[in-house]
Amino acid sequence: MADDIAFDKTFDLAPGQVEEVAPGVRRLLCDNPSPFTFKGTVSYIVGRGEVAIIDPGPDDPRHIAALLDAVRNESVTHVFVTHTHVDHSPGAARVKEATGAPTFAEGPHRAARPIHIGEAKRLEASADSDFAPDHPLSDGEVIACKGFAVEAIATPGHTANHMAFALKGTGLLFSGDHVMAWNTSIIAPPDGAMSDYMHSLDKLLHRSERVYLPGHGGVVRDAPDFVRQYIAHRHAREAAILATLHGGEAAIPELVRAIYVGLDPRLEGAAGLSVLAHLEDLVARGFVATDGPPAVASVYRLR
Repeated sequence: MADDIAFDKTFDLAPGQVEEVAPGVRRLLCDNPSPFTFKGTVSYIVGRGEVAIIDPGPDDPRHIAALLDAVRNESVTHVFVTHTHVDHSPGAARVKEATGAPTFAEGPHRAARPIHIGEAKRLEASADSDFAPDHPLSDGEVIACKGFAVEAIATPGHTANHMAFALKGTGLLFSGDHVMAWNTSIIAPPDGAMSDYMHSLDKLLHRSERVYLPGHGGVVRDAPDFVRQYIAHRHAREAAILATLHGGEAAIPELVRAIYVGLDPRLEGAAGLSVLAHLEDLVARGFVATDGPPAVASVYRLR
């Protein structure tokens, strides 16, 4: 079903290599590839002389050394973090220690909803619970840097505290894990919520930026059209869940097998959580029913 999105999986940046991806914007790739991170986490350096770093990445000494080497003889004045997953935010502490630059983000990690029994361990596996920004950001807040300004845009969904950052006056938006050229974002309760995610997609759709620089993979061009594809894809996924349930009640593993054809076995757990995110939303909207709160082990039926 992901064939309904025109993904671009070409991304040839070598880990540690500094590349100017847009005027005044450099990027570096961390060597942390996986089925979830693609080729790895992409960190960005904005400006010249006095610069900001966006998403310093995991606690990886080689990547942090490459980042600091890239800004040698420059001053790091701001560190922005899109969200608090372990592949994005832990490096902020090392960059701050080396440069003194304060950190900016929406806030510390938190769940998108109350945590059910058995979910805490899953949440902790991906969350950077040690990070707390020096400057918590509000939606729409603009941070003035030397020669540029950054607008914080609350985009919850992938995580409750996810933010995108618009580089004012350039048509560029750093989209974190919310919108990526290579794949759709994973929405995994209790970390994220599908209703929040869809609202955030609609929010970005009505903005003016046409080029997105994501946290993994290459540049998203003609971003509004790509966001429309993202939205249509989620609507199709929802329709597939409802169509499967039309044949009778089902648990999440059955839904995953019916909907995700040819899925990489390493992603089955993530697919199940994505289906759970859709089901939570469908239950809240009154289309689907289950006994008790929606959970991975629940059985679902049409209402």
